[in-house]
Amino acid sequence: MVGNGGDLLGAIEEPDEAPIEAQELIPEETPEKRPVKRRLGNTLDKWEVPLVKAMLDRKEYNDQDILAYFTRPTRTVNHRLISEIRSEKKHKAVKAAHGEALNEFLATWPDVDHETGLSVRGDELLIKAREAMIAAVHIFNSAGLTFRAELFVVSAIISWTYLLHAWYKREGVEYIYKGKKTPQGQDRHWDLSQCLDTGKCPLPEGVKTNLRFLIGLRNEIEHQSTTRIDDAVGAELQACCLNFNDALKKHFGHQFGLEKRLPIALQFVSFGMDQRTALKKASSLPTHVSSFIAAFEHDLTDEQVKDPAFRLKVAFVPIAAKKAAGADQAVVMVPPGSDLADKVEVVFKEVNRTRYIRQEILEKVAEAGFPKFGSGAHTKLMNALDAKNPARGYGCVGDYKAHWVWFDRWLETVLEHCKAHAAEYR
Repeated sequence: MVGNGGDLLGAIEEPDEAPIEAQELIPEETPEKRPVKRRLGNTLDKWEVPLVKAMLDRKEYNDQDILAYFTRPTRTVNHRLISEIRSEKKHKAVKAAHGEALNEFLATWPDVDHETGLSVRGDELLIKAREAMIAAVHIFNSAGLTFRAELFVVSAIISWTYLLHAWYKREGVEYIYKGKKTPQGQDRHWDLSQCLDTGKCPLPEGVKTNLRFLIGLRNEIEHQSTTRIDDAVGAELQACCLNFNDALKKHFGHQFGLEKRLPIALQFVSFGMDQRTALKKASSLPTHVSSFIAAFEHDLTDEQVKDPAFRLKVAFVPIAAKKAAGADQAVVMVPPGSDLADKVEVVFKEVNRTRYIRQEILEKVAEAGFPKFGSGAHTKLMNALDAKNPARGYGCVGDYKAHWVWFDRWLETVLEHCKAHAAEYR
């Protein structure tokens, strides 16, 4: 959740169980009735086949013994694979590993991550996906950093890419670009955009929309400085965290969730309206970032924008518990549409925003040292940015004779433009 201090949390309360009446309507599904689909990716990796052959050559292990060394919670291997290697029906051309390599494998087995129980080598993609997201949240929550959102976005994209690679690998989907190699001659694996665009992607549309937003934002921050954008995209970053945790647990198991590692972020401050206004003024978005955000949202439907998988907004409400037993919960999630949610008053409502007519914009720009920015230049910039499109958030139709008025955001955008073309307007 994004709190007043702008911190990200890695956990969310599980939804309540369905009412008994609703549960009774669902026909009981026994293990015998539940269809089991074998995953195509449940097979041995290339590095494992030589080790299996070396174990067979030693004649100390039967097929069941060997199978035990290569089975793990995230992947089960059919004993048929071992017998096919023994009979040389498969992997006949592969040479057995040297004795030293086998001894090293046996000496370090089971080589597992102590926190999760995942295989360090076999589940490397999943381990790195978790660690990259943990690092992203730690970076964003670090006190004193002023480059937080950008660093989070880069780490989060790596995290999601590895998570989807792990899923595709397990499902037997080849996630490589055909006919394309790295400069070192290795296979080029899909980037996150390709992982999302393939028809086999397991993520819901709201999650894909959130990730496409972050990819576009990454492209902007990769090529230009962005100043501070934390407050502007905090809701999208929070949704990214919770989406990742949900996908991690749904597709790989609840035991790998990040709740225990990232339970809650503590806040030192609570912003009032004056403080928040000053912060926004001091950390205005650069034009190229605000233009990207506006353009991206302009192509979304109202339902897509409201989807919490794309952007999650949370109101923190101080609660004085009536009983001691209820006083140990620091954050209470209020379900949308509930009676309590209707009674919660949103603390920060931007009402009565400062409004400017065009002449006032030109006067302020002149005071800032750009007297040559006149009405013609204003109209040209306005048309270039489609600034009178209400979705852009630059202004609105005013109350007086339906004349258009501008917000501070437009004034800031004009000033950014003038600074970028100072020689022309001074």
